[in-house]
Amino acid sequence: MGTTYTPHVNGYANTPYPLRLKQSFGPVDNIPTNVAVYSFTDKIMITVSQEGMLAQWIQVSLDPSHPSRGHNTLPSDPDDMLPSADLDVRTLLGGGTPDREAMGKLYASQLATMIAAKHPEEARPVLVGLGLRGAEAGQEQFLDLMELVVKCL
Repeated sequence: MGTTYTPHVNGYANTPYPLRLKQSFGPVDNIPTNVAVYSFTDKIMITVSQEGMLAQWIQVSLDPSHPSRGHNTLPSDPDDMLPSADLDVRTLLGGGTPDREAMGKLYASQLATMIAAKHPEEARPVLVGLGLRGAEAGQEQFLDLMELVVKCL
């Protein structure tokens, strides 16, 4: 599903600006959660929001030339999905406590790994905005969130 937006700013008109947007909604830990994946020409942006907030921003760089990239596939069992160890993961804003920062980096690296597995040639950085209510997430909450994101990939 592609959406084309033509900006009319500063006299520039009829300039195509492709932007793909996919969204999914559902409960994570009984909290309504909104996931959106924006595909820009130079970046992929994923937002995960509960209660309309985004409190933490993380960037993950993808390197399609890394030897492990050609061997990634999406496993049929979500329990087999481990984040790739070769990703450069950086907190840009937010983070707060060490636990929240570690959880954010885990989520962001997992999301980037899922993108790399589905699209091995992908080289755009992945920018992840998180607005999760709690810093503690169990396996069920993690898998529920990943399921919402997979619907958008």
